[in-house]
Amino acid sequence: MHATMQRFEILDHTADTGIIAYGESLEEVFANAAYGMISIIADAETVNEVVEREISAEAFDQTELLVTWLNELLYLFDAEFLLFSRFDIQGLTEERIRATTYGEKADSSRHNLKTHVKAATYHSLKLEEKEEGFRAQVIFDV
Repeated sequence: MHATMQRFEILDHTADTGIIAYGESLEEVFANAAYGMISIIADAETVNEVVEREISAEAFDQTELLVTWLNELLYLFDAEFLLFSRFDIQGLTEERIRATTYGEKADSSRHNLKTHVKAATYHSLKLEEKEEGFRAQVIFDV
């Protein structure tokens, strides 16, 4: 990732919140979308790489796969209170993602838990290639 390219930005949305994630590759945009989503939940930069999880997901197409991937990470937060700060994508096709994620259990004394994200949605969902790389827009139900 070029030093000048930003990872993500927060989108203001009526009742929800969202992000636009950027990356030079699809793998990078999927990782940055995940990091952006975690940043809505907590201070992602304070999450240590203590726990490692293998994650795989499948969907009908790559745009749906982005939502499925993010919702899998939300499931791990809801079920095991896990926050992740690094996303090593080892395989990404039109319909499948395989990644190793690194993080730790959420700790309210260190992670500044901010917003409970219920789900990544299909509302205004975009995954597109631009001249400078890839861009994904995701709105979250909060």
